[in-house]
Amino acid sequence: YPPGSTFKTSQALTFLTEGIINSHTLYPCHRGFYYKGLHVGCHSHPSPLNVVDAITTSCNSFFCWGFFNMMSNRSKYKTVQDAMDVWRDYMVSMGFGYKLGIDLPGEKRGLIPNAHFYDKAYNGSWNGLTVISVSIGQGEVCLTPLQIANLGATIANRGYFITPHIVKEIQDNQLDSIYRTPRYTTIEKRHYESVVEGMRGAATGGTCRMLSVMVPDLEACGKTGTAQNRGHDHSVFMGFAPMNKPKIAIAVYVENGGWGATYGVPFGA
Repeated sequence: YPPGSTFKTSQALTFLTEGIINSHTLYPCHRGFYYKGLHVGCHSHPSPLNVVDAITTSCNSFFCWGFFNMMSNRSKYKTVQDAMDVWRDYMVSMGFGYKLGIDLPGEKRGLIPNAHFYDKAYNGSWNGLTVISVSIGQGEVCLTPLQIANLGATIANRGYFITPHIVKEIQDNQLDSIYRTPRYTTIEKRHYESVVEGMRGAATGGTCRMLSVMVPDLEACGKTGTAQNRGHDHSVFMGFAPMNKPKIAIAVYVENGGWGATYGVPFGA
């Protein structure tokens, strides 16, 4: 499935680690991203805004600007292909694009495009604007609900996850090491705090504020997603709790459910 705006958390982490933005970087949003005739819509909220507020309000424009500036940065990456492959490597380190390895049959790998994918699709003629929709979890990006939940767990852990598994223990034996060993992302740990702050802001007064109504004592953190679809949009929610001593991470994906806050958040709560 397209992860929608839950994917913006992974973009914030990538842009911060790569130095494309810092915690004070401001990008404008006038109901969307506008550049050279391209428009990616957004809802009404204060502008300009930093990365924490962009996560809290789920601003499309902020993440479009970050992705475009990464793909266009020729002082850091020789070509757009180089930039794209660096981006893709960060996504893989977060558990996307390949099977996580859960101890159940039938797991899917999803899709994280790389430069070769787009060279083939556009005969080598493309840039950051061509594929801008991946920055907000649309376009060619596809994740499984398990990968979205695992993203929540990774943020909760500030940079690592343990391969998801159903079996907790085996009598007189030991679980495979893959289910006991932390897997660390290539994101700098300090940058997770900005994303956690943004997700907590979403729960207290942003797109996930229903969490504070339904589970007021849990200190939950969340991120909504509204994933565009050929029919009705899918409603998505990713979250974890409590904020500083996390015990649970969750993903909710409601096919054709509409806004993430409409069904995803209350179902998750």
